[in-house]
Amino acid sequence: MKLSKIISTYALLLILNAYFYQMIFPSKLIEDAVNAFATLPGIGKKTALRLVMHLLQRDKEESRKISEAIIRMRSEIKFCKHCHNVSDEDICGICSSPYKDKTVVCVVENFRDIIAIENTRHYNGLYHVLEGLISPMDGVGPEQLNVKSLVERIELGTVKEIIMALNPTIDGDTTIFYLSKLLSKHDLKITSIARGIAFGGELEYVDEITLARSIQARLPYESYLNNKS
Repeated sequence: MKLSKIISTYALLLILNAYFYQMIFPSKLIEDAVNAFATLPGIGKKTALRLVMHLLQRDKEESRKISEAIIRMRSEIKFCKHCHNVSDEDICGICSSPYKDKTVVCVVENFRDIIAIENTRHYNGLYHVLEGLISPMDGVGPEQLNVKSLVERIELGTVKEIIMALNPTIDGDTTIFYLSKLLSKHDLKITSIARGIAFGGELEYVDEITLARSIQARLPYESYLNNKS
C-alpha cells in the first residue's frame, strides 16, 4: 500500500473517530454544564470539562459569585447613548469624562477595540462604536450599523476630527471608504490609523500589502526617532 493511501486512510479514521466520539459523563448535571461551557468561543468539550471540574472542586460560594456576576452583567449592562460603548450608566465614563478631548472621535468596530486603544494611554479623545463593519458578502449594510448616530454627533458641530480605527481588511476598508464619502461634506479632518510593520518584525515575512502601505506611509527619520522614544 502506498504511503499516501495509508495517510489518507489514517486521516479518514481520525475524522470518523472525532465525528462519532461522544464523551461519557457520570452525571446529567455535569454533562449539561459541560455543554453550556462548550458553546463559548474557543472552548472545546475537554476544556469545558476542566472548567466544570474546577468549579465542582471549589467552594460553592465561588460558583455562586461567578454565576451571579454573569447574570448581573447580562441583565444590567447598558450601551452608551452617545458612543454605543458598553457602560454601567446611560452615558459611559469616557463620554462623561471632563478630561477627554471632545473634538476628536475615534471610530471603532466594537468595544474591544476601545479597550485596546485606551490601554495604550496615547489617545485622549472620544469614540464611536459601529458594532460591525460593512460587508456586502454577509448582507451587512450601513443601515445595520451605528452610522446615523455618528452623523448626528458630527452635525452638532463640536467634532473636528474623525479617526478611522478599523481592521485592515476588505470590510474595514469598505467601511472607511463609505464613511469618508458620507462625511466629506462636513468640515472635518478625516484620518486613519497608520498601518505598517510590527516592531521586531522581519521584512521577508511581511505580506506585500502591509509592506506597500508601510512604504507609502513612510515618516521623516526624525519623526521615527521621536515615536520610538
